[in-house]
Amino acid sequence: MTYDRARQDLGNIVLLEHVNVCIPDQRLATIFYLSGLGLTRDPYLMAGVENMWVNAGRSQLHLPSRGTQVLRGRVGIVMPDLAALKRRLQKVAPLLVETRFAWEEHDGVVEATCPWGNRYRCHAPAPEFGSAELAIAYVEFDVPPGSTTGIARFYQQIIKAHAELRAGAEPMAIVSTGATQRLRFREIARPLPEYDGHHVQIYVTDFSGPHRRLLERRLITEESDEYQYRFRDLVDPADGRKLFTIEHEVRSLTHPLYARPLVNRNPEQSNRNYVRGHDAFRGTC
Repeated sequence: MTYDRARQDLGNIVLLEHVNVCIPDQRLATIFYLSGLGLTRDPYLMAGVENMWVNAGRSQLHLPSRGTQVLRGRVGIVMPDLAALKRRLQKVAPLLVETRFAWEEHDGVVEATCPWGNRYRCHAPAPEFGSAELAIAYVEFDVPPGSTTGIARFYQQIIKAHAELRAGAEPMAIVSTGATQRLRFREIARPLPEYDGHHVQIYVTDFSGPHRRLLERRLITEESDEYQYRFRDLVDPADGRKLFTIEHEVRSLTHPLYARPLVNRNPEQSNRNYVRGHDAFRGTC
C-alpha cells in the first residue's frame, strides 16, 4: 500500500482551546449555555461570579462577567443529540423572552442565539468533524470582500498554519487549528460591526517563529508571560494591508493548561430519570 502522508500533516496550530466573549449576567448565561445548550460549567476553575468557563469537549467558551461582546460570526459546535438539544431550547425559551435569544432548525443544523446575540451553529456528528460527538468544530468570522486571499497568506506565512481558499458566492479562507478544528473567514458584502475585543485562544508547536514574524511587523499587542502572547490584526504579508481584527491568545505547548482534562456531563441525566454511572458524557470529544 502507498499513502499520501501529507494528508495527515498538521500545521503549526494544534488546538483551538477557547472562544472568549464577555457577558453581563451569569444567571442568563447559565440558562442558555448549561440548561439550553447542555454544556458543562468547569467545576474547578473560574467557579465564582467574575467569570465562567463552559466546557464543550476538549475546548471551552470563556464568559467573563464584564460587559457584553458579540462575536462577528458564529461558533460551530458538534453535539451528540440534536433532538434533545431542541427539547432543552424549547424548555428554556420562556426564561429568555426579553433577550436576543432565538433558535431554529435549518437543513439539519440547529442555530441558537445567546441572550446577547452570539450565534451558535449546532451540528450532529459527521465525518467532516472526525469522531467527535461533542466539540467546538469551528469558529467562522464574517470578513470584508476581497480579504480571504490575504488572510490565507497571513496564516500560511506568518503563523505557518495550513490554510486553503474556497471559492463561491461568499469566498472563504479555512485555517486548520487541529485534526478537524477550523477557523473560517467568510466574505460578506454587508458592513461589519465594530470590533469589541472578543478573542480566540490557540496552541502552537512553533511558539517563537510566529512571535518573531509578528514582532517584525509590530503586531504583538501583549507579552502576557513566558508561555503566552497576543496579537489582533490580520495583515496581508504581500503589502502589510490590514484585513481583519480578531485577537488571538497564543500559547505554547509548555503552558500549564495545555491538554488539561475537561469535565463534560450528560445533560439528559436528571434526578427524575437518574441512571447510575451515566453522569458523565460517554461519547468522544
